[in-house]
Amino acid sequence: MVTAVASQRTVTSKAETTQLEVNAPSRREFLYYIWGASMVLFLGEATAGLIWFMLPRFKQGEFGGIFTFNPAEVPVAGTAPASVPVGRFHVSRTDDDGLIVLYSVCTHLGCLPKWVETNHRFECPCHGSKFELDGKYIEGPAPRSLDRFRTMVTFEDNPIATTNDVGDPILLEGHLIVGIRIDTSDRIKRLGRV
Repeated sequence: MVTAVASQRTVTSKAETTQLEVNAPSRREFLYYIWGASMVLFLGEATAGLIWFMLPRFKQGEFGGIFTFNPAEVPVAGTAPASVPVGRFHVSRTDDDGLIVLYSVCTHLGCLPKWVETNHRFECPCHGSKFELDGKYIEGPAPRSLDRFRTMVTFEDNPIATTNDVGDPILLEGHLIVGIRIDTSDRIKRLGRV
C-alpha cells in the first residue's frame, strides 16, 4: 500500500515538472508575420479609400444633386433664359409655353455657351457653335443639341409633370407652378441635332 501511494506521488510530481516550452520565432518567421500584417493593413486601407472615393457625395443645391428652382424666376416665354452657374444649367421658356432646363456646357468640347441677347441664341465663344433658346443645334462643330436635365414641375392643382426620356419641354398650358426640382445628376443627351 505504501508503494502505491509513493508511485502516485512520483506520477504527480513528474506531471507538475513537465512544462510546455515555446520557442521564440526565428528572425525569418518574425519578418514573415510583420510582412503579412502590413499587407493586410495596406489592403484594408486601400479598399476603404477606394470605396470612399467611389461613393457619390452630392448634396442638394450642388452640381450633381437636386436643385429647387424658384417658380417666380421662370422667364417669360421667348425671353432670355434664367442662368444658374452653380448648377451649370439654364432654365428656358419656349415660345409654345414649354419649360426646359439645358445643361450649360457645349456638346463639342465642353466650353460654356453664353446667351447672346442681340442674336437671341446661345453662342459658344470657343469654336462658334450656336443653339436656339430650347437648345436645338443651329450651326457650328457641335455634334448634337445641348443636353438637358430631368425636371419635375409641381402645379397648383397638384398634378406633377416630369421630363420624358427624350428631354422634350414640359408644357405649362397656363397652370400655376408651385415647385420646380431639377436633377443635375440625370443628364439627357439629345441624339443628333434636334
